Amino acid sequence: MDKITTMNISFTKMHGLGNDFMVIDAINQKISLSSERIKQLSDRHFGVGFDQLLLVEKTNLKNIDFKYRIFNADGSEVEQCGNGARCFVKFVVDKGLTDKTEIFVETKNRNMRIKKMAENAYCVNLGLPIFTPKDIPFNQLKNENATYTVDGYQVGVVSMGNPHAVLIVNDINQEIESIAKKIQNSGDFPNGVNVNFVEITDKSNITLRVYERGVGETLACGSGACATVAYLDLIGRVNAKDKDILVSLKGGKLLIGVKEEDGVFMVGDAEFAFEGQIKI
Repeated sequence: MDKITTMNISFTKMHGLGNDFMVIDAINQKISLSSERIKQLSDRHFGVGFDQLLLVEKTNLKNIDFKYRIFNADGSEVEQCGNGARCFVKFVVDKGLTDKTEIFVETKNRNMRIKKMAENAYCVNLGLPIFTPKDIPFNQLKNENATYTVDGYQVGVVSMGNPHAVLIVNDINQEIESIAKKIQNSGDFPNGVNVNFVEITDKSNITLRVYERGVGETLACGSGACATVAYLDLIGRVNAKDKDILVSLKGGKLLIGVKEEDGVFMVGDAEFAFEGQIKI
């Protein structure tokens, strides 16, 4: 009979505006998790429960402090998570993994700068928004101001390192799941897509709900807030280059700004929930 090996994993549960994460230090402990195991851990009844799993790893890149890996609740690895980035920097600073208050992290497809600004305020530079279809990736080509028709719905399509579809709605409290699933299953997004529903109050205030790929609706989505503001700024519905935009989500509020050369910035908080160990 083969010997069954087990390992104890220390973890921290965190959240950014209710978007919750299981955060693991994979520098000081050996971690090997299959996608099926991650899915089991994400279960809110039989596991730890989370929207995403965040791994803190070493990097081999020069002038980069850490590698930042993100896994959705369904076990799939994804490119970006803005709320998770704020939790990431709080974790590495408060756990003594760095003595810096500004760090550079490697993600799956881009590098990010994250800075602790105050006691519990963190600024994430997610970089420049991507509107070129092949780089999102997105299968359609014809567009006007990054606006397309997907399964009968007019959407803005943009990537902040991960793909987003933005729908402007008159009532943010409308049913969104069926619409989000239609767009996600349209076949236009080879790597899937997060679907953002936005109600515009005025040039400086918006309300947002996000239905994430591999997760469902979450209480907040940092990259979704950045992608939405970047698109609305492009089409002139907000003035993000002149004034930070206040984004209201179910879990709380974020400030989003757009800089012509540096990209999209997000400011918000991050919170520890609890810590524990789990035997795998």
